[in-house]
Amino acid sequence: MVFGSRPLRVPVGQDAHRWSTFQSERLLVVAARTVTSTVRVLESLPALVRGDSRVAVVFAHDPTSAFSDGVLGLLHDAGCRVMPWEQLGRAAPDLILTASENIDVPEGDCPVLVLPHGVGFQKYVPDSRSSGERLSGVVPDALLESGRAWLAISHASQEEQLLATYPKAAGRTLLVGDPCFDELHGSAARRAAYREALGVTERQRLVVVSSTWGPTSLLGRHPDLPARLLAQLPYDSHRVGVIAHPNVWSAHGAWQLRTAQAAALDAGLLLLPPVHAWRPALVAADVVVGDHGSVTLYGASLGTPVLLAAFGGDAVPGTAAHDLAAAAPRLDPDADLRRQIEHAAHAHTPQRYADVAARAFGEPGQALARLRTALYRLLGLPEPDSAPPSPQLLPAPDPPAEPVTSWLVTTEVTPVGEDGGQPAVSVRRFPATVAGPVPEGPSVFTHLACADDEDDRHLTESASVLLHHRPAATAVGAVRRLQEALARLPGALLAVTPVRGGGFLAGLRDGRVVEATVTGAAPDPGLPAAVVYACLRAGRPLDDATVTLRVDGARDADVALRLRPSLPLR
Repeated sequence: MVFGSRPLRVPVGQDAHRWSTFQSERLLVVAARTVTSTVRVLESLPALVRGDSRVAVVFAHDPTSAFSDGVLGLLHDAGCRVMPWEQLGRAAPDLILTASENIDVPEGDCPVLVLPHGVGFQKYVPDSRSSGERLSGVVPDALLESGRAWLAISHASQEEQLLATYPKAAGRTLLVGDPCFDELHGSAARRAAYREALGVTERQRLVVVSSTWGPTSLLGRHPDLPARLLAQLPYDSHRVGVIAHPNVWSAHGAWQLRTAQAAALDAGLLLLPPVHAWRPALVAADVVVGDHGSVTLYGASLGTPVLLAAFGGDAVPGTAAHDLAAAAPRLDPDADLRRQIEHAAHAHTPQRYADVAARAFGEPGQALARLRTALYRLLGLPEPDSAPPSPQLLPAPDPPAEPVTSWLVTTEVTPVGEDGGQPAVSVRRFPATVAGPVPEGPSVFTHLACADDEDDRHLTESASVLLHHRPAATAVGAVRRLQEALARLPGALLAVTPVRGGGFLAGLRDGRVVEATVTGAAPDPGLPAAVVYACLRAGRPLDDATVTLRVDGARDADVALRLRPSLPLR
């Protein structure tokens, strides 16, 4: 049986009262048509009817959208009661609530409250009823003419915009604000927790790529941009995430999206799930690279630096999103991406987009309270005695990225450092699946380093450096591990493993073993391995030498090197 295909008998149906535990006074039906619109209702509704058994809530699934895939699974996972769309006309609801304006509401006299599933009426979208376009967020004329529709808006200027194009909307709008923006803004204090959950360290800059759907979107114009960012932003100082509109996931499927971004995913891309997780990731972002979608506008309104990599002609002039296009700098995908990201971060001021935000979001912090008042008025019930709902703090997301297992590493050896002439090795790493060639010089060397769990044999067989991340129990066990690794992959120059209790051992192809002791930050094996490799290539001594490690230009640690002839590799 397809979930939701059979009519419900409880809590709706001819004899539902015989089976219902809660004898509710009103029936609220949520019209669920797309993942985007359904998520918007699910994010707000629990706070609106919290603790009130007077209201029975049932979801009606409308399968007619081009983006309906995933809706039933979403409702099922949330534990919702779902009835087929054809049962809605017999259910006699007291209120229909939806965040999808393009629904065919059955005849009747119950009101229909339409929530926005983005920021206002800012985009022209294909009209499923014709070959033309329509303004996103506007219900069909017949529903406006019936006097049943109420359109929730986030700013008073949206009413003016509507009336200029749709005079029939006069008197049919409700200014409530934006619950999603209120949650984003109110959760700023948990930014550090979100970054930690996403695996972003204090020294890393999180670049979030935001794409709406359709051919004019960022991913529609530049599907390779995430991989190119990862190829140009050093691994140790940057993370890259992608927030793709749920319609991208629904239309193309998770398999297609992941396949298209396979190289970027192998390079550590944070591909944020389309439900819920994108919001804490946006709060955690240091820079947003976006388009004319709502997420980019949310990011700008939070005070985050923004670069526009695409901006389609389907954006509506006069809206806040269109104003952002005039205020935000453009990203040139063919120019130096790192330089543009750094400039956007350094040149930004938190109030840069304050005027744009003021045009997008009215009544900040009050959206849920105003929305609950409107909902109960339309239901014909007094509001609960409990305090009005306030924005909730967003939960920390699950880490959506797989670990990187291969790197193209560039090292530069300088003979004199800052401390008493101590030599330094500067290290810059890029994920190997997206990295391009790097020219070598007299003191600049490159190598491919692979972890022991790298699945791509082509990479491991081409690697100069082999890395073990799991500490060996003893030095003898570590040497045995190094012997086995170098015997298995004869093309490698050295292998490195941590040893329980601290420090690293590096086994060289010529049989020597080098102990590397790190003072300062506790790096992963790839960093001391890069120091040993660079010293080998530069002909520097490996015994009783101390080298300053610089990671992407910043001083990271001191690495003391010492030969261990008492533990020969062969």
